[in-house]
Amino acid sequence: MKLLLLSNSTNVGEDYLGYSKKSVKEFLDGDTSNIIFIPYAAVTFSYDEYEEKVNTAWEKIGLQVKGIHHYNNPVDSINKASVIVIGGGNTWKLTKLLNEYQLMDCIKEKVKSGTPYIGWSAGSNVACPTLRTTNDMPILDPNGFNTLNLIPFQINPHYLDDNPTGHSGETREQRIEEFIKENHQIFVVGLREGSILKYENNKLQLLGNKFARIFKYGEKPKELCSSDSFDFLFNK
Repeated sequence: MKLLLLSNSTNVGEDYLGYSKKSVKEFLDGDTSNIIFIPYAAVTFSYDEYEEKVNTAWEKIGLQVKGIHHYNNPVDSINKASVIVIGGGNTWKLTKLLNEYQLMDCIKEKVKSGTPYIGWSAGSNVACPTLRTTNDMPILDPNGFNTLNLIPFQINPHYLDDNPTGHSGETREQRIEEFIKENHQIFVVGLREGSILKYENNKLQLLGNKFARIFKYGEKPKELCSSDSFDFLFNK
């Protein structure tokens, strides 16, 4: 497999998908003639607008995507894709539509056979076994929590260390501790903004200058950086 899983699309003060462009360009060193983009996580803007936004960002690195919503047969479009890209937004809506259009199995099979996969935010969440570590409000019934299961651990994208000023609710860490309390065997990676997990040649790497926070039931959370090995997440 080849996976590029981004925490977020945009860092403050940067262009859309700006921080990730170099990594995306280096990651896609093969056939990019048919990049299929799945915009199903969009809620407050159209799929066409989402497609245009990504193309505007990626034209500077010589890439162009085509939204899956243009195809009469979404499964066939995935089977013919040279690259699969899933954008962020609402993970619950994204999962519902992936189930509704019967795309889970064909995406998983295609990626497992070597087709590069890029996701950010919700697109990274659905690479996990389930959507249960998303930050998004459940605005729709997804018809099941299971997702692509490309990786054996969970990601919490946009991971924050502190609550916003004036907010007295649980911290992100406390929410993840609730998850691992009920799911003892599953690692959760708190992926801070500006960070990317890359899986290629059976090796998992953290890209960027931020630390990732690793959670596992019964263990003290630990901070790992880009020079550390993350392979244990695949070798549990």
